[in-house]
Amino acid sequence: MMLNKFSLTQLLGMGFAFLQRFQQQRIRTFSLLFAVGFSLTLAVSACSPSASNNGTQETTSPSPAASGTTVHIGYQKASTVLYALKARGELEKAFAASGSSVTWSEFPAGPPLLEALNAGSIDFGYTGESPPIFAQAGGVPLVYVAYDPWSPKAEAILVPKDSPIKSVAELKGKKIAFAKGSNANYLLVKALEKAGVQYSDIQRVTLTPADARAVFERKNVDAWAIWDPYLAAAEAATGARTLADATGLAPNRGYYLAAKSFVDAKPDALKIVLDQVKKVSNWAKNNPGEVAKFLSPALGIDAPVLEIAEKRREYDVLPLTDEIITKQQEVADTFYKIKLIPKEIKVKEIVWQGKVNNS
Repeated sequence: MMLNKFSLTQLLGMGFAFLQRFQQQRIRTFSLLFAVGFSLTLAVSACSPSASNNGTQETTSPSPAASGTTVHIGYQKASTVLYALKARGELEKAFAASGSSVTWSEFPAGPPLLEALNAGSIDFGYTGESPPIFAQAGGVPLVYVAYDPWSPKAEAILVPKDSPIKSVAELKGKKIAFAKGSNANYLLVKALEKAGVQYSDIQRVTLTPADARAVFERKNVDAWAIWDPYLAAAEAATGARTLADATGLAPNRGYYLAAKSFVDAKPDALKIVLDQVKKVSNWAKNNPGEVAKFLSPALGIDAPVLEIAEKRREYDVLPLTDEIITKQQEVADTFYKIKLIPKEIKVKEIVWQGKVNNS
């Protein structure tokens, strides 16, 4: 089926690289021009003696159905839980008894991770709320298996500390930097909508976080919509003011995603992965300082700054309820409305019906 004039790379690049040659019948590759986000948070210390999750460190025994399995996981350094899970080696231990194994592939952000999932190179990964929407619109066979609450405080619209702009309504006609198709893009749309400003009434400057930071510091743009840890870093380095964060505007959640083929063929292996992810997530929730210290060398951001970002985010591994699905559908509908995706999608059609262990 042809999908108008959009390419899959345009869709799945979340504004950094939308789908290339979308009129071709097969899905092509996703491109990436931004890191994290999205999805996009901090890594947990692999070395801490507290990593036992307050006594819940026992290893899950793989079921016979998982025997001989090789699970391929995609991760980002800034996606705290999976990065820490890799460093700790707990998942390998959980699978070892059955002769199963784990392979890890690093990605700079969500879109190329989902490209790899589409190509069959990985079975499981984590991204922010936007990449799976573009992936579904492009026909990628993925499944939502759990969500991470993250935090609406972990993204915001910034202005320079000496800016005369005092409200979102004053952004009309102004230059605003953001990553097109990202969670911050969604925040910007909703903030403008609440302030009575049309999305078409601003000058949109779509850039990667690094490039946006540069133009923001030079005051070549009037505002910047961005997420942590880049948000915390910009606040610390420039004294930037928060015009609005996502509170009451956008959920800013993360999602654990799996290839449909993996979910269908190896549900027991998926449950083992989610059980181990849950344990690391529980530990991260209670150790923001250790998380910051662990991630600092990887991201090149000072640990005290990262700790600020950690303290305003949440961790968990939760099942997708009707409420969560509805909120994610609102994000998808918004992107369709502003023509970032070429067709309407139904998020509930690709939600896993299995059970996440909430212990």
